Amino acid sequence: MRTLRRRLALLGAASLAACAAGPHQLRRSIDDWDHKTYVNSPWWSAALWVVPVMPAAYAGAFVGDFLITDPWAFWCEDAWDGKGTGFEHLKVEWTDGRMNSLWSERTGWTRIEK
Repeated sequence: MRTLRRRLALLGAASLAACAAGPHQLRRSIDDWDHKTYVNSPWWSAALWVVPVMPAAYAGAFVGDFLITDPWAFWCEDAWDGKGTGFEHLKVEWTDGRMNSLWSERTGWTRIEK
């Protein structure tokens, strides 16, 4: 019974310290790095996915966001004013063509603009 109470207390503390909602600064920064790498060299980007540098970076960024950056943004700022913190993505000059976000108006699957 004593062990169960300790486990429940630890679970409660971890739940308050972690947050799944937030600006996801680390994950989106890894996404910007991945995007910039792909635009500059698709083969190098593919190698970073095969090796698996990118998947490890995304996993580490997820943990960091969940435990540090998202709870900080949520509990110290956003929860009290009711307005979320945005994330400004890195501007990358495209060299061959570009695709729009599927959230944009008049976009299509695999539509590439040159």
